[in-house]
Amino acid sequence: MLHTRRRLLGLALAALSLVSACTTTPPPTAAAPQRPKLLVLVVIDGLPMRQVTGYRDQLAPDGFARFLDHGRWFSQAHYGHGHTVTAAGHSVMLTGAYPQRSGIISNEWRDPVTGEPVYNTGDAAYTYLDNPTAPLSGTSPRNLKVETLGDVLRTRSPQSKVIGISGKDRGAILPAGHKGTAYMYMSETGQFSSSTYYMAARPQWVKDFNAARPADAFFKKTWAPLLPESTYSRSVPDGQPWQIASGNGNRLPAVVGDKMDAPGPRFYGNLLASPFADELTLAFARAAVKNEQLGRRGVQDILSVSLSSHDYINHAFGPESRLSHDHLLHLDRHLQAFFQFLDREVGAGNYLLTLTADHGFTDTPEWATSQGRDAGRFTWGPSLAAVNAGLAARFGVDKLAWNFSASGLLLDEKLAAERGLKFADVEAAAREELLKLPGVEAVFTREQLLGSDTTTPYLEAMRKSYDPTRAAQLQIVLKRHWIMSYRPGGSTHGSPHDYDTHVPLLFWGPGYVGQGEVKQRVEIADLAPTLAAIAGLPAPAQAQGRDLQLKP
Repeated sequence: MLHTRRRLLGLALAALSLVSACTTTPPPTAAAPQRPKLLVLVVIDGLPMRQVTGYRDQLAPDGFARFLDHGRWFSQAHYGHGHTVTAAGHSVMLTGAYPQRSGIISNEWRDPVTGEPVYNTGDAAYTYLDNPTAPLSGTSPRNLKVETLGDVLRTRSPQSKVIGISGKDRGAILPAGHKGTAYMYMSETGQFSSSTYYMAARPQWVKDFNAARPADAFFKKTWAPLLPESTYSRSVPDGQPWQIASGNGNRLPAVVGDKMDAPGPRFYGNLLASPFADELTLAFARAAVKNEQLGRRGVQDILSVSLSSHDYINHAFGPESRLSHDHLLHLDRHLQAFFQFLDREVGAGNYLLTLTADHGFTDTPEWATSQGRDAGRFTWGPSLAAVNAGLAARFGVDKLAWNFSASGLLLDEKLAAERGLKFADVEAAAREELLKLPGVEAVFTREQLLGSDTTTPYLEAMRKSYDPTRAAQLQIVLKRHWIMSYRPGGSTHGSPHDYDTHVPLLFWGPGYVGQGEVKQRVEIADLAPTLAAIAGLPAPAQAQGRDLQLKP
């Protein structure tokens, strides 16, 4: 038993040795077959394009630079919808459909009829395998109203495999679609698991991976800066008062698991806000490629790997921070090793590699203010109280505004009707009250969102985020550099402003996509139709993007 455990631990630690020696030799350019055998989508959660280009001189030769130096990349790729959050972005990538069609309007929202909370991948009919399942846990793609590229592939080729892997349930489930398989990190146990929607029991290779307890290998491991101190002059130093100090602290070097006696739920959760969770996720992805024989079974397969740590780090410290800067450099080295693994395992000419992000990021308001920008935090509780006070003064009814839901304000239509109020009057008054609040740029009504006006700023973007069966009646856009905030520090995303919409869209694949920068503005909704064309598949039925017609 001890021998077996040591053998499994050795295998897991070998898989975790992802950072290989840097080489200036370009990746192999073997002759490509007619269609790629494997489509690989890498998603960096919360990565604005400005960070990729801003630190380009510090990148390894074969991580992000593989795309920038040897691939095809779009320097002006944006999301077209306005509420730019993790679930919405992950739903767009492989469906080509905006949230107005997919129904994934946010990470969570409130049912507009009952007011009850809804999680984007929540489904009480299913549970996690061998792991606790909390209420609203992400367990299935039931709320996704459209098909993904993987669904198209498996409809035509049932023997093909579509696998989604992520540190977050939504980052795995939404790209995997209805007919794929999702594996997600369990922050309570440090394992990777799936749900009963996909299978009755985990495959043996997944059991073996978890049995070695690979997350525990990072207990008490130090996250230290990758480069000398002088190279971080373009980012904001550690320990700023607006940087969240809980978790692993807000200074490097940081010890993950510091002041803990043994690995446990708090350690496994803290691992996510460090480079080590990405390393662990990529180790699991390597195990999936090997054990599922992806791209090597005579049929096309799809692998989606969404790396979550950059989002956690940017939320805590801001994208302008040295911690975010350094994390990007660590991530870059992990990607380099993963790409070189794919070259060896699948063959450089046999797969197409794509990298994007689910959203960008806003600088922390306190930092932005120090730089002379008008910035601030729109806080939910006081804002809701102010709107309800204004409505009560006008109509004599308390709590006509139910709650904030995703990017909007949810009004209680039932209460308005019971009190004999015309809902259009309540809606108009609530809009007026919202526009009085600091930081509010625009508020759109249901009538505007269902209309055809394409000239009013931000309206079309918010329309693409609006599903009338799920969204609040009033949709809010904050001013540039303002954020919706539930805590006094850190930063977030979620706006139609360019710092939140502008993300990488990078391709690499000898013989499939060619090389060079493309400066025309494109949208991430174009990704699914483009990959479909390269793979020889029809685009997903509800796709709103276009084929970018990439040629070698």
